[in-house]
Amino acid sequence: MSLKHFAIALTAVIFLGACSDSSHDGGLDGLVSKSSYDLTDLQGIEYEVIKEGNNFSITNLEDKVIIFDIFATWCPPCRAAAPNLAALQKKHSGKVKVIGLLIEEDKSNDYVQRFVDTYHADYSISNAEDNRNLSRAIASSTGVGQNFPIPFMVMYYKGKYINHYVGAIPEEMVENDIDRALGK
Repeated sequence: MSLKHFAIALTAVIFLGACSDSSHDGGLDGLVSKSSYDLTDLQGIEYEVIKEGNNFSITNLEDKVIIFDIFATWCPPCRAAAPNLAALQKKHSGKVKVIGLLIEEDKSNDYVQRFVDTYHADYSISNAEDNRNLSRAIASSTGVGQNFPIPFMVMYYKGKYINHYVGAIPEEMVENDIDRALGK
């Protein structure tokens, strides 16, 4: 295999791959069935996520496309996806809100802020205790189950499910769904 072909294959694995988080159990035993979840991002902004059936909305952000980015700081595809998500939120300023849900436990906000700074994750990141429960509820609502790979991103508009993505995916795919949700 030539060096060029090896580089292309390695790039594909990194950007199209997904990480497995073996700490997710296969059943619903750990899933707390709730109708609302409280999140606080690293800047102290609070969000109330409302679950209605298989749909999720955020109080006071009902008119925005919401993208939940379920991730871990150790995951290479999660790191690769961060600047793309930030770029999409910036490009669609005022219409798109990205909220990262860190599923690692016992990480300080300073540690998470270093991730944000290093990987240009310039969007809201929640380091809340309820992230795992919310992540599992979101995954369950999409039908992917509880043992999902990361990054796992799910898009909603006006509280309605639009699409979900597993692994680092091309920014253009997400943007196409944003445009479709906004009627463009």
